[in-house]
Amino acid sequence: MGMILMLLLFLQSLTTSIESTTAKTHRGVSFSYPHFQHLDVKQGIEETKLNLTRETESKEQNGKLRLVHRDKMISLHDSGGRHDPGRRFSDRMKRDVKRVASLTGRLSYEAEAFGSDVVSGMEEGSGEYFARIGVGSPPISQYVVIDSGSDVIWLQCQPCDQCYHQSDPVFNPANSASFAGVSCSSVTCNRLENAYAGCSQEGRCHYQVSYGDGSYTKGTLALETLTMGRTTIQNVAIGCGHKNQGMFVGAGGLLGLGSGSMSFVGQLAGQTGGAFSYCLVSRGTGSSGSLEFGRESMPVGASWVPLVHNLRAPSFYYVGLSGLGVGALQVPISEDVFSLGEQGDGGVVMDTGTAVTRLPTAAYNAFRDAFIAQTTNLPRASRASIFDTCYNLNGFLSVRVPTVSFYFTGGPILTLPARNILIPADNIGTFCFAFAPSPSKLSIIGNIQQEGIQISVDVASGFLGFGPNVC
Repeated sequence: MGMILMLLLFLQSLTTSIESTTAKTHRGVSFSYPHFQHLDVKQGIEETKLNLTRETESKEQNGKLRLVHRDKMISLHDSGGRHDPGRRFSDRMKRDVKRVASLTGRLSYEAEAFGSDVVSGMEEGSGEYFARIGVGSPPISQYVVIDSGSDVIWLQCQPCDQCYHQSDPVFNPANSASFAGVSCSSVTCNRLENAYAGCSQEGRCHYQVSYGDGSYTKGTLALETLTMGRTTIQNVAIGCGHKNQGMFVGAGGLLGLGSGSMSFVGQLAGQTGGAFSYCLVSRGTGSSGSLEFGRESMPVGASWVPLVHNLRAPSFYYVGLSGLGVGALQVPISEDVFSLGEQGDGGVVMDTGTAVTRLPTAAYNAFRDAFIAQTTNLPRASRASIFDTCYNLNGFLSVRVPTVSFYFTGGPILTLPARNILIPADNIGTFCFAFAPSPSKLSIIGNIQQEGIQISVDVASGFLGFGPNVC
């Protein structure tokens, strides 16, 4: 692999002021980084406003998709007060608590949990990012939730015994020339494993995926053609859900990006080389992220860290984290706090569906205290939702905040942009430290901390990369 280089990543959309720098050595690699950055408070407040422009079809080629954050979907499916920034913030944190509870429950590995239905990493209504794809022949456009913690791809289908509301007409397989049911004796059906839900009288394979709160999707497994931009992929195994319960903000289904064999990544390993790249954007008017598949999506100049395989949770993307930095200091936290246990507990997961980064309580407390010690110049505010460290930045145009860094196993360091450290809790200047304690040993790097940074996952080679591009 050669020398893995340290990454210092700052969003191009921000003006970062470097007031002083520190030179250090981590894992034998020398680097320097700024002690402080400037957070654009005015821009942060402005970005709490929803962009009500309707999304148009993606014109990207080579399978590259635009990613739309949930807040933009709300502009298409408003239900009253959800245009209020404080309400959206509160709702997002409530969803996040459910998501984390679902993940930690799934990864606690109590003996009685084994042999149950496959539980997706996505909680009901907690889809955070959406993509627009074409399904069938001719292709019918549908919004789908993307989820790095799920494997099964599924879509609501007619005839609907029970379907939730979605923005597009429910997909009708009778109108698709490429739709083909999967027999129970097929290899594809066998790959469902715990998602297998028996056979129909006609010998067709049935699936079921359950969620942590009791919502679910049930139906038949089929092979279908998916269209992404101008790229067409044939014979993709999807769940055709005839009985579905949940609220997915208009999305017709889910595109699983986990590392399992039934995920989109796993199924297309031969065509994509087991590689994909994404860039998440949630705030800002007129902005959108991207999702791209294939080895050509792997950037030159990224900072790569090895993926850590957890036999107990093979769908998730674990990475090795050795420490955290605030300003010029490395926070005194034992590396063991972030390690993956022999029983599959603990460890650090990269997750697109969790918003806020979670850390084991002892690590979080030390990390938070180090941040507070270097922000004594900022006026404090009362806690907001899950956040115990907030600031009243009303009237400020910009403020100086200490740099926050993730120290990864093997040497790379990811330095976060200021906007990924303090986030607005409302539209009147309350900003909160965007981290929270984990209810378990599990650490989760959430999508707020991933925002604006190109994330590349090379499943085949076993590495995850940061940068060098931004969005």
